[in-house]
Amino acid sequence: MPRLTVAQALVTFLARQWSERDGHRLRLIPACFGIFGHGNVAGIGEALAGPAGTDLPYHLCRTEQGMVHTAAAYARMSDRLSTLACTTSIGPGATNLVTGAAGATVNRLPVLLLPGDIFASRPANPVLQELEDPRSYDVSVTDALRPVSRYWDRINRPEQLPAALLAAMRVLTDPVETGAVTLALPQDVQAEAYDWPEELFADRVWHVPRPRPDDAAVARAARVVTAARRPVVVAGGGVIYSGACDALRRFAEEHGVPVAETQAGKGALPSDHPLALGAVGVTGTSAANEIAAGADLVIGIGTRYSDFTTASGTLFGGDTRFVNLNVTGFDAAKLSGLQVVGDARESLAALGAACAGWATEPAYGASVAELGQRWTAVADRALHADPDARPTQTAVIGAVNDAAGPRDVVVCAAGSMPGDLHRLWRSADPKSYHVEYGYSCMGYEIAGGIGVKLAAPDREVFVLVGDGSYLMLPTELITAVAEGVKLVVVLVDNRGFASIGRLSESVGAQRLGTAYRDRSGAPLAVDLGANAASLGADLIRVATIEELRAALATAKAADRTTVIHVETDPLVAGPDAGAWWDVPVAEVSARGETQAARAGYEAGRKARRTHLRPG
Repeated sequence: MPRLTVAQALVTFLARQWSERDGHRLRLIPACFGIFGHGNVAGIGEALAGPAGTDLPYHLCRTEQGMVHTAAAYARMSDRLSTLACTTSIGPGATNLVTGAAGATVNRLPVLLLPGDIFASRPANPVLQELEDPRSYDVSVTDALRPVSRYWDRINRPEQLPAALLAAMRVLTDPVETGAVTLALPQDVQAEAYDWPEELFADRVWHVPRPRPDDAAVARAARVVTAARRPVVVAGGGVIYSGACDALRRFAEEHGVPVAETQAGKGALPSDHPLALGAVGVTGTSAANEIAAGADLVIGIGTRYSDFTTASGTLFGGDTRFVNLNVTGFDAAKLSGLQVVGDARESLAALGAACAGWATEPAYGASVAELGQRWTAVADRALHADPDARPTQTAVIGAVNDAAGPRDVVVCAAGSMPGDLHRLWRSADPKSYHVEYGYSCMGYEIAGGIGVKLAAPDREVFVLVGDGSYLMLPTELITAVAEGVKLVVVLVDNRGFASIGRLSESVGAQRLGTAYRDRSGAPLAVDLGANAASLGADLIRVATIEELRAALATAKAADRTTVIHVETDPLVAGPDAGAWWDVPVAEVSARGETQAARAGYEAGRKARRTHLRPG
């Protein structure tokens, strides 16, 4: 029985965990990110530096939040079959994990968090960075991770570690339960030695299941589907994570059902496919939203039906029926849908077979094609505006889309850019579009880009980030440079928060706090390009779209991270499909703009439907 510290046993165990699906085996935890302090340096730090860490490579990041974003992006790019561990000290190191953990759990992505914790033995109170709670000495800042974790445990004795590790791996590899997993590790326990059973360190394979749907549920769904005249598929991230894109294409083609996509599901069907409607909902295309509004049946596959997808409950008709294919019963039950609970690929194959011989009328397909052509014309005008004019955000997206190869990846997160990307980006590959919009987390972009590149080093990674989001977490550029992770970062400088500026104006708040200005109202003399260069990235400044196209070619040919800085006009918005989003407006105000906005809000919410019709 090997005698190891708790931290050494943890590291040794993690290096021997594997995931498997369809015969494809991956390291479940191939590496560990970390920032060290007194809460983990003598425990996990020593373990990673010694023989136990030989098989678990360590990477230094610059922020605790950033490392979780990197792990989540890695997991998403790996179809949730592999992720990274993240270790921190106690105190602010641990609480800095909360934002990233929330994003991972919201997006159903596995990440393993290993924060240090206060002494289990309580030799003195308070120790440095201890949060004293008069109700109990058992409370610490790591408790803040409980509500944003799918599994949380504190290891107060070495004997507790084996059961906690097995439970953690179970959740990480469960497509239904996955999300952030936290094992809080008191610093004295990390360094404590124990005689461990040999079996704990054997190679262990976690088989990721493909649960088949209930035959009766499939039969009920098939009766509803074959009775529909105007069905539409809403494809979510579950289609991509389960590798169901080919099954979706076959289902759409054999039965003549058009496909609209959520943010996480974008790329499930190639953008140039004749049945591809593109983005749906608040950030959707006019083609997808018109078909969705007139649909008598929505087949939701791997979607959690966020408010952006449903346009806050106003997009689909009151008599629309829903058939929901989802590995999670919680999501399958939404909108009172008929539930087909199972793996997306398996469920699509079963439903397609049960609907054999049925297809929509040719006229329906013709209307889908016509609407798609109309939207394509609108998108082309936005993506390829006057190259000599001041760049717009949509023209920047067009230039990047043109520069990207079919397998290259665009990464983005918060602000107005995800909306424009959702509507306008043309995807040829299921993994070419990576936008974090479930949590809409500012600062995700560069850290997420690192995770994408680590998981797919053969793909070019384009990070699109606005100045507001860039300033939230620019320091991970240092990580990209230090680790030799090559990114092409397009830094769109519009002197403030463009998305919230427009939203603020629409609700009568008159863009308060959304522009980078000093107290006198003068623009701030801030040079974001110089900031990026100071962090070690190569810098190219451009003033026109033609210069941007040349810079993108240069950056693609480079072997290290390049930041392309471009100023855009923040007042020029991209094309809008007109869907409504519920943002409450002040009911009472002395401002005429706010009063008018409230009247528009009242009119908009009258279109909300409850969707209580049984599936």
